[in-house]
Amino acid sequence: MLNLNVFTPDADPEAGLPVLVWIHGGGYVAGSAASPWYDGAAFNRDGVVLVSLGYRLGIEGFLHLEGAPDNRGVRDWIAALEWVRENIAAFGGDPAKVTVAGQSAGGGAVQTLLAVPSARGLFRGALSVSGAVMRPDGPEVARAAARLFTSRTGVPAAVGALRDLTDDELLDLQDRMSEPGPDREGLPPMLALAPFADGDLIPVPVLDALTTGDAGADVPLMLGFTEDEFSMIPAPGPDGPPLSVLLGGLGLDPARVDDFAEAYAAGGEERYFGQALTDTVFRAPNLAVADARAARERPTWFYEFRWRSPALGLAFHCLDLPFAFDLLDAEGVAAVAGDAPPRALADAMHRAWVAFVTDQDPGADWPRYTSAERATKIWDAESRIAADPVHRVRSLWLDRADRASHGAG
Repeated sequence: MLNLNVFTPDADPEAGLPVLVWIHGGGYVAGSAASPWYDGAAFNRDGVVLVSLGYRLGIEGFLHLEGAPDNRGVRDWIAALEWVRENIAAFGGDPAKVTVAGQSAGGGAVQTLLAVPSARGLFRGALSVSGAVMRPDGPEVARAAARLFTSRTGVPAAVGALRDLTDDELLDLQDRMSEPGPDREGLPPMLALAPFADGDLIPVPVLDALTTGDAGADVPLMLGFTEDEFSMIPAPGPDGPPLSVLLGGLGLDPARVDDFAEAYAAGGEERYFGQALTDTVFRAPNLAVADARAARERPTWFYEFRWRSPALGLAFHCLDLPFAFDLLDAEGVAAVAGDAPPRALADAMHRAWVAFVTDQDPGADWPRYTSAERATKIWDAESRIAADPVHRVRSLWLDRADRASHGAG
């Protein structure tokens, strides 16, 4: 459902404050803008208006349906940005100083909006946190998802068949569609309900638009990921396919299996599958975007979050959010970050985000990502700049010098 929360430090229409529009994550099927981790208090303290938005999810937002426009969730994001353009001055914000940001599916939303022609001019900067987009994402995949929905539920993928169903009934259908099984062939292993290139609203696949096209050419972009993301996810049990087959199914060239095992040996074999998911869903595609933008000298800042929580010993998915929002005392943070997460890290990350939203540059201590240096911000208890610290991701999944196909999707 499209709705907005506005946090402002000054509702004077003359205040002219920068605006951060936040799109929540949840795999495009879950999540909420009402999370206490998205409170705008710290941004308000630092002179930024924060707008968090809710949008149609799952079947309602992204399933290809007869009788309805495609990418309805994307249309919600655009409608929210249009609302901000027309109304944010009444909350002290400057409609010419809007940065759109999001994490996970929300980070994928940011990248998608960069590829949507009708969203141009609605924001001046973009911040993609652990962004995830469907791959492959053409109309044939969307039609395959609709067929899977009908075959599993017996309900036609059509507006007339779904219009009168309750939320609980829709969620039950969605759960049945999302279960694993051999009939998912032709669909990505994750994100079967997600934005897709419909040839209209989204003319071409998002990653193609960002890596080989002109999408977002003039929009400053900050992007990156956590070191471990999904690496805690175990491989299927002993009755599942061998690890080499699983890795191949995720796009790893068989000739690179030994290189992969060597690169991630420190984590142990039990983490290979989760690490491969981490690389293919988050690290490789985001690195490809950063590299492509750097090659075209587009303003880009790249990072990796490496601070490891004492709770799991990993820098896992979502762990960076309380630091960036400077909300270490928020509900649920201690459970994932321990009782004493480093305050200096939250101060530094939040300061960089505020600087980017305000000035479209995170600060003098974080240089742009270029092809020559590949300067990358490492967020940790002692943060630093490193030169190309995730090169092994490129060599495993993206380097096609001796490969016939693109391993990242």
